[in-house]
Amino acid sequence: MFAASSLQALAANIDAVLPQTQCTRCGYPDCAAYADAIAREEAPINQCPPGGAEGVARLAAITGRPILPLSAEHGLEAPRTVAVIDEAWCIGCTLCIKACPTDAILGANKRMHVVIATHCTGCELCIPVCPVDCIELINVSGQATGWNAWSPSQAEHARTRYARRQQRLAADKPAAKLATALSQTAQAQASATSAPTAPSAEASAPKVPAHVPTPETAAPDSDASASKKATIAAILAKARAQRPPSAS
Repeated sequence: MFAASSLQALAANIDAVLPQTQCTRCGYPDCAAYADAIAREEAPINQCPPGGAEGVARLAAITGRPILPLSAEHGLEAPRTVAVIDEAWCIGCTLCIKACPTDAILGANKRMHVVIATHCTGCELCIPVCPVDCIELINVSGQATGWNAWSPSQAEHARTRYARRQQRLAADKPAAKLATALSQTAQAQASATSAPTAPSAEASAPKVPAHVPTPETAAPDSDASASKKATIAAILAKARAQRPPSAS
């Protein structure tokens, strides 16, 4: 128990000195996950480009590990940026809204989107999902990079925004699952209603007009017809016999 609590405390201390951009460039889904991996000694301390060299030094001081150069594989230290959406090209697809870790993008489906600069961390996650390439990043810190371009209050604001978004997404999951289940049920019922049923033996039998004799009724009908013709012939013969001979 003590070891687990110590590990959690170390992870919290590490997370506290990360810039909270939630950019995932470290290779983990968020800053807290990277902090946990460092605390467990499962990840190096030099994989956070937004923190830069100063960030690596802070992590080294907390963990007791040696200072390392920033991993170029995970990115370069650079000025802080903010995303800007070109209003003329935005199609309102909402993909950037879904990608933003701090809910810094405001908009609706098929409506123009806009970035709230004070909430944007410059994480760049909105860039690759935009289908019309209408988002660009602008430098807002000049020559300052890493922690020189990112204040502790900004990091705390980003952490709060991210935590609120995670809570909202967690609350939305049950409703989304219910909506999906209801949709699947409705689709199944619609398919069952529209599916053709197998025809019965009676329904599938060919329809025979009443005046057309079937093999079973053909013989009786033929006998009756012959008898009827014979009766008519006999009556005509009797009538001819009773007719007086014509004068010659």
